[in-house]
Amino acid sequence: MRTETRNAVLATGKAGPMAWLKKIFLKVGVLPFLMVVCLLIFGFLSDHFLSTRNLLNVARQSSYLVIASLAQFMVLLVAGIDLSVGTIIAVASVSGAITMTGILSVAPDAVALALVLGILAGLLAGTVLGMINGIGVAVFQVQPFMMTLSMTSIGFGLALFATSGTPVTGLPASLGNVLGYGVLFGIPLPIWVALTLAAGLAFLLGRTGFGRHLYAIGGNVKAARLSGIDTGRLTFLAYAIGGTLAGVTGVMLTARMMSGEANVGATMPLETIAACVIGGASLSGGAGSVTGVILGALFISLVQNGMNLAQVDSYLQLVVIGLILIFAVIADNFRSRLLNPRG
Repeated sequence: MRTETRNAVLATGKAGPMAWLKKIFLKVGVLPFLMVVCLLIFGFLSDHFLSTRNLLNVARQSSYLVIASLAQFMVLLVAGIDLSVGTIIAVASVSGAITMTGILSVAPDAVALALVLGILAGLLAGTVLGMINGIGVAVFQVQPFMMTLSMTSIGFGLALFATSGTPVTGLPASLGNVLGYGVLFGIPLPIWVALTLAAGLAFLLGRTGFGRHLYAIGGNVKAARLSGIDTGRLTFLAYAIGGTLAGVTGVMLTARMMSGEANVGATMPLETIAACVIGGASLSGGAGSVTGVILGALFISLVQNGMNLAQVDSYLQLVVIGLILIFAVIADNFRSRLLNPRG
């Protein structure tokens, strides 16, 4: 139904620049316009912004946001939201770091074992917290906003309790050398990890019945239920997968910083929601693509990098990201009204 409405809207209107821009807006959202503005402004403000070296650095930095945004996207697809994505990242970081240092304190030569079990501990922590969110939303019918907001407090408290508010250091050097700063075929390893996960998720969502059912749930949960889709189970799985992806982000950031920290994902909820919405995902669910999310995360990273080069205060950068999110939500609402004039 939504596709038919979109095609009908795209078919209307006179040919010309405005109609062409409108078609782009309806197909992919506001991102292309924001990207052009970003490149023009920061390219003018800094000669280094569009350099190959800087763009590669932005790609590496954005890889962490890409993975976290994919976690957020899984939840948005089923008309949910995950305000705890940053906390899950922090808990995964702390869990992995504590596991590694604990094993090394007992067996200093068991570096490989510490790495494997530490990474698994981080991924498990993320998955478990995602599953708890999924149980709360899918089984007990807690509103996603309240469930994940509560998880934010719980997870942050646990991370602070486990670390006493101090970073967990003393991690194996090979963790940072490989996952943090490793290079494969001239491309930083974090980029490869992000692209691999994105490709797998794109296949899952675009080529399987599971993915189509997630879109159906977000589009109309009642209709999906009447069609025989197990909406509760799939919603639970969406949160669980999102938690796992957030866990991956936590492990990767731990490797980058060579420490486990309780506040590592503090800005991730805002940034991931902004990346998803700017990339074409809808807060009402059932819309968006993995490619759009990647481009949205890349745009956020470009803006942050451009502001750093322009020496914009870090606190003001949060203001800018917040304003971009508000604008993106307004544009998303406007786009939804155009696509569904009777909705």
